[in-house]
Amino acid sequence: MSEAVGRHVVVGVEPGQAVLVLQHAAAFARRFDARLVCAYADESRYAVEEREDGTVVSLPIDPDLADGPPPAFDAGLRARIAEALAGEGIPWETRYLVGSPADALADLAARLDAAMIVVGSRESGTRGSVREFFNGSIAARLSHRQPRPVVVVPVAPVTRDDRLPWLPGE
Repeated sequence: MSEAVGRHVVVGVEPGQAVLVLQHAAAFARRFDARLVCAYADESRYAVEEREDGTVVSLPIDPDLADGPPPAFDAGLRARIAEALAGEGIPWETRYLVGSPADALADLAARLDAAMIVVGSRESGTRGSVREFFNGSIAARLSHRQPRPVVVVPVAPVTRDDRLPWLPGE
């Protein structure tokens, strides 16, 4: 599938994500005179078919969930994005993706010939740590498995004296 190539900045989004990530992505989009593409990857589904118009037919990994309505970009997340980007003066859109976030973001960025991919760093604490322990961080996977620049926005930087988020507690 081929999409219209233009100037794009892809940003990975998820519910509860720090607004700071969107603000930095918006700044890059403005600097590059680019469209900001806010993409959410649903890991609970996998792609069955990708149509020429860009839509993806997907199925849930759990076959017991197959009878539900077709998935769509979360309205609450879209409203939060709209609020965060209000007044930024850039064109933006949302994309609902399926599968591994790193793979889905890389594939979308390749289709759009995006200038870069922007993601947030991992926050301290246990949120996402089990998944990231087994799969590696999204930022690390992106930086090693695709050719475009990856910008990692630190969402909860720690001081030099603080324990790093990925190290075990003391």
